[in-house]
Amino acid sequence: MNIKNVVTRMAPSPTGKFHIGSVRTALFNYLFARHNKGKFIIRSEDTDKERSKPEYEKNMLDSLAWIGLEHDEFYRQSERTEIYKEHIAKLISSGNAYEAEASTDNPDMKVIRFKNPNTVVKFSDIVLGEIEFDTTELGDFVIARNIETPIYHLTVVVDDGLMEVTHVIRGQEHINNTPRQILILEALGFIRPQYAHIPLIMSPRGGKLSKRDPEVVPTLDYSNQGILPEALINFMAFIGWNPGDEKEIMSKEDLINEFNLPKVQKGSSVFNIEKLHWINKQYLGKLSDSQFGVYIENLFKNFKKSPDYNQRIMNAIIPIIRERTNYLGDVQSMIDEGGLDFYFTHPEIDTIKIIWKKGTAKDALRHLEKISEMINSYSDDWSKEILKDRIFPYADEVGRGDVLWPLRFSLSGRNKSPDPFTLLEILGKEISLERIQNNIKALKETTV
Repeated sequence: MNIKNVVTRMAPSPTGKFHIGSVRTALFNYLFARHNKGKFIIRSEDTDKERSKPEYEKNMLDSLAWIGLEHDEFYRQSERTEIYKEHIAKLISSGNAYEAEASTDNPDMKVIRFKNPNTVVKFSDIVLGEIEFDTTELGDFVIARNIETPIYHLTVVVDDGLMEVTHVIRGQEHINNTPRQILILEALGFIRPQYAHIPLIMSPRGGKLSKRDPEVVPTLDYSNQGILPEALINFMAFIGWNPGDEKEIMSKEDLINEFNLPKVQKGSSVFNIEKLHWINKQYLGKLSDSQFGVYIENLFKNFKKSPDYNQRIMNAIIPIIRERTNYLGDVQSMIDEGGLDFYFTHPEIDTIKIIWKKGTAKDALRHLEKISEMINSYSDDWSKEILKDRIFPYADEVGRGDVLWPLRFSLSGRNKSPDPFTLLEILGKEISLERIQNNIKALKETTV
């Protein structure tokens, strides 16, 4: 495999938002170029004047910038019309192309057709191995609607030739385009690049991944979901490639150092959103608590509007939130399900649920009064470990569940929450005592 003066390119059409399949193609081109200290080109294939939009081109460039795939050169095909006209004329002049009727139904419409030499085209694909096509069945195929309007097969060959692209790395859905393009590039005298057709990305429901799959959103929407760009790169690199060992978490620098095309697999790989979330969690784990606080802060705008909002408590629960967070959707679910409300507002009192198993309201009352007395007289550093040492002897004496369940429920009002000592530490002495006293008062009313 020739790896001198490597030049790769990504050539998306700006006819819609930049999606995840294009990210993988761009990434493999980028990694291969950077690994070989070569050049990575972005080429906007915007010759479809009706469908190509500036906002889609901007979305594509913003998406690549967000995930950190910086390019060395950028071109627009719409600005290269004269170059294509020159090469169409060259093909006609050499007898390799000719003007012809588009079809018998439209005798007045003329197109430019490539004169097929009807040969067998062979090429060695870096991923798939030796491939052979009999081009006879292609006939004389169209390369331009007219001298002013070239189509994909012509423009891609001219651009790759003039930009000295050495490696064409693209999805296997493009493999049938290769014989046409080889015929054209040879007619124009360009050097044939090396081809690497990478495997398709499959839907978890079967078939090729498409924009209809719920996991597939425009690339920048993953940012809105809280997927970190380094996590997305890591995830996408492993769809169809791996370093050949047990490593699963690799930075962009690691990927650049280790990426090579022979290790790209021939078969298709499934887009596993759970795996993406897991990888994202590994990268979230590298954030400091303050960085993680910034990561989630937009979701807590409504909490901050509440008069009960307490920034000290917010800072204290960040480790609890991050432990349960793979991406922002998990945090939003905690909020939507009310799983964080009790940190900022007193929970509703339930004198039935606060009772532990076969206990009674009087038992719960007695234990809460004892704990209230302990906490009220407590003057040491307010930490869960010291609180545990103070309360556990009593709990062990009369039954842990009988003591700790009413305590935890009075603090959280939920069947599932962190342990009572963690809650005491987070809420602080004043709020904790207030909640315990509220439950004591309610229990007294039920036992009169």
